[in-house]
Amino acid sequence: MSRIKSPKKLSALVGDLYHTLGMEEAYQQYKTLQIWNTVVGEAIAEATLLERFAGGQLFIRVKNPAWRMELNFRKKEILAKLNTAIDNVLVQEIIFR
Repeated sequence: MSRIKSPKKLSALVGDLYHTLGMEEAYQQYKTLQIWNTVVGEAIAEATLLERFAGGQLFIRVKNPAWRMELNFRKKEILAKLNTAIDNVLVQEIIFR
């Protein structure tokens, strides 16, 4: 008698695929960029633009100097929230420009 396996979610399959191909870090970076708006909230999301994520550094373009100053003040808090949300210490530094 054959076993019928329950279907897997596509997101789980993609995660498995990246792991198999040795692209786990790239997948984690992608997930980090995708959750930025959720982690920082609507106001900060509207004032920022994600530029790139490389070598543990997340580069963020900021709308104006006042926002950049506020975000630099809250940098440690945002960094902790991001790493908690992805359940990994992938983001080492956030650079606001």
